[in-house]
Amino acid sequence: MNPKYQKLVFKNKNLCITKIILTFSLLVFLYSCNTVKRIADNEYLLVENKIKVDGSVTKKERVTNIPIQKPNSGIGLFPLRLHIYNLARPNIDSILQEKILNDSSKVKRKTNVLSKKQFDRELQARKNFNSWLKRTGEAPTILDEDKVKKTKNRLRAYYYKRGWLYNEVDYTIEKDSNKRAKVTYSVTKNNPSTLDSLTTTIQTPVVDSIYQATKNESLLKFGEQYDADNFTNERSRINTVMRNSGLYFFGQDYVRFEVDTFKSRSKFNAELFIDNRVIRAEDSTRIEPFKVYKIKEVNIFTDASNANMIQGKTITDSTNYNGYNLYSFDKLKFKPKALTDAVFIKKGDIYRDIDRTRTSRYLNQLQMFLYPGVNYVANEADSTLTANIFLSPRKKYELGISFDVSQSNIQKVGFSFSTGLKIRNIFRGAETLDISAIGSIGASEDISDTDNTFFNINEFGGSVSLTIPRLFFPINTEKIIPKTMSPNTIINLTATSQQNIGLDRQTLSSIFEYNWFPSQKVTNSLELFNVQYVRNLNPENYFGVYTNSFNRLNEIATTIGYINAGETLQVPNTNDFSPADMFIDDVLNGNTSLTQVDDAFIDVNNINQRQDRLTENNLIISSSFDYTRDTRSDLTDNDFSRFKYHVELAGNLASGIASLAGLDKNTDGRYELFNVPFSQYFKTEIDYVKYFGFRGKKNILAFRSYFGVAIPFGNSNNIPFVESFFAGGPNDNRAWTAYDLGPGRSQNTNEFNEANLKLHFSLEQRFNLFGSFDGALFIDAGNIWNAFDNVVDDPESTFTNLKSLRDIAVGSGFGLRYDFRFFVLRGDVGFKTYDPSLPMGDRWFTNYNFSNATYNIGINYPF
Repeated sequence: MNPKYQKLVFKNKNLCITKIILTFSLLVFLYSCNTVKRIADNEYLLVENKIKVDGSVTKKERVTNIPIQKPNSGIGLFPLRLHIYNLARPNIDSILQEKILNDSSKVKRKTNVLSKKQFDRELQARKNFNSWLKRTGEAPTILDEDKVKKTKNRLRAYYYKRGWLYNEVDYTIEKDSNKRAKVTYSVTKNNPSTLDSLTTTIQTPVVDSIYQATKNESLLKFGEQYDADNFTNERSRINTVMRNSGLYFFGQDYVRFEVDTFKSRSKFNAELFIDNRVIRAEDSTRIEPFKVYKIKEVNIFTDASNANMIQGKTITDSTNYNGYNLYSFDKLKFKPKALTDAVFIKKGDIYRDIDRTRTSRYLNQLQMFLYPGVNYVANEADSTLTANIFLSPRKKYELGISFDVSQSNIQKVGFSFSTGLKIRNIFRGAETLDISAIGSIGASEDISDTDNTFFNINEFGGSVSLTIPRLFFPINTEKIIPKTMSPNTIINLTATSQQNIGLDRQTLSSIFEYNWFPSQKVTNSLELFNVQYVRNLNPENYFGVYTNSFNRLNEIATTIGYINAGETLQVPNTNDFSPADMFIDDVLNGNTSLTQVDDAFIDVNNINQRQDRLTENNLIISSSFDYTRDTRSDLTDNDFSRFKYHVELAGNLASGIASLAGLDKNTDGRYELFNVPFSQYFKTEIDYVKYFGFRGKKNILAFRSYFGVAIPFGNSNNIPFVESFFAGGPNDNRAWTAYDLGPGRSQNTNEFNEANLKLHFSLEQRFNLFGSFDGALFIDAGNIWNAFDNVVDDPESTFTNLKSLRDIAVGSGFGLRYDFRFFVLRGDVGFKTYDPSLPMGDRWFTNYNFSNATYNIGINYPF
């Protein structure tokens, strides 16, 4: 490097550092001046809580959340919401009264310009804005020593519940002259206490027998440290066991523990008490042993709507099926088996709470009824129960309509609509038939389109889907996939047609799919058959769509003198052989000055291979399996993981049929079905997402990792475009637009870059700014490569070995989100942090600026 230039760089760096220091100092000054402006002279702003456990500061979230008072929230050390709150006037009414309303000349001057109503509205607007500042901001946390003492007791209770029964807690408060205070809590845990013995006092013999039979499943283990949660969970476990063993009137309140800690500080003894049943009448109470209840009758009321129940209509139709009594106020509209398959409560069985839960869940999943109800009537005389199941059917027909406006790199503006008709219980077996139609029109600037019509592109299609609430299979699968897993079968047929969109594709697809749920966290899906047929109606328009390839051909043709400067290889509007295709043939057949070692020849060959692959019709006959495990309990759960695994095999069945039938191969050595070469490949994807919830409901660290590969073999040399991978976009690497990244380190200018191997990683810190506005800082890393592909051999876009991992692209940036509760509107700015398409020494931070940033708009979170 030139010494003068090096000095200039160092000088600029020093100047930049100086600016950063001055800016930081200014922020610190503003912070110091403003945060205590609303603090009275005898008050202190709480700026820090520190909790020391056995001399070391703890950062455990469960512990740091214990203090009743917490410092004001913010971004890092900057309490943004406190500053917003301080902008509000605490006495806005008196200020307006003194500065405006008490000054008659000012009031007169304003009312001469504004009407009385407008003047009043202006005053109210000031008050409303002041209230908004208070609501959006956060009031200063004023130190309250009474709350500090309560926090001390809470810390003492927390460590007691965790097994340090003789812990000690103290605190110190450090106050400075700037009205700020820091609180330090000191916890001395001392030795923990472990379980030495557990005795039982159980009044009812049958309860004692059930407990003794299941005590090996107890959560209380001898020698383990005391934990209050274990005792709470053990009470819940005992309650669950009893209520699933016929004890209908059993409840958790009958279970209690007593802990004896007086004999030893290091050990404790526990005793379990389970009392007899308490029966309360209007004026008396009696105590009896618990009894095991059995199911005497199961009654299913198939049309128990509010109208029928309130009017007291008479049952007009009934039947008995497999021990179930089915009743209807009108004609029975369901096949009995369709309803009894959804009921887990059986006549003659002992009462089990889980049967009621499963029945309610299964009936809800059918989407046939409004709020299914399961009630029991106890018959004290013979210790039996009558189960009554009340079903209120939804409307048989339901029509839905939606409308959307969109914009993309294909169309300037587009309008789409869809309509769907849902028909419930279509074959009287609780099946659901969904019939939908979609349509869209849009405006596009296509260089090959000479029509002056503004809306010159369209897409129309339809779909028919049948959902069967069981596995539709010729043999009984109950032993393999029992009905407790809520299995269903989906049969779908979809057809779409495009005009002036890309290559004007027609798509026909059909799916035969099984779904079942082994647990609340796990979902399995097996696509037994997935047949897709993609037909390109307008392959001649390839260079009208992929204009970058067309421009590169023109550049090469001009350079070698194939065409004159200013001319182009015209794209045809008919089915004629285009000049661009003629040029490709001439180059590849050696009819130009280019040779196989020339870079231009290689570019033409790559363009030709890509054109052949993207314009060919596709027939995909595949089977796949999907496994999903999601530990998220509900939408408010911010500490969970989600694992997805997908494996797919395509073409094996078709290849076996073609081989057995002795079909001839085409000139490319491939079998064809219906004059279309079918695809054959293996594909797998692994997707893992982990959320870490920190202090504050919206303070979340989210991580995602993804791996996908599709390997062609047998009847295929490459992967169909619809099954390939792409990188970039608002839900991927946000520093690049969709399809713009990769493959590998290549500098491709294709409109749609894709490949058959993909790696992706994302790390995102999400936090609340104020109100419904949230912020995020993120890092995205990944890329796509060609691998195990017999067509693409470009080393820059191919994954050859672990050294190819140097071509992983890294993007970083920040985002602003607005939470509408029902959805999140997201804006992310991604900066190219490490760009593998650049020379090795220029990859880091070369284009790390706003002018080269990518601006993403999305709905909901990227993962």
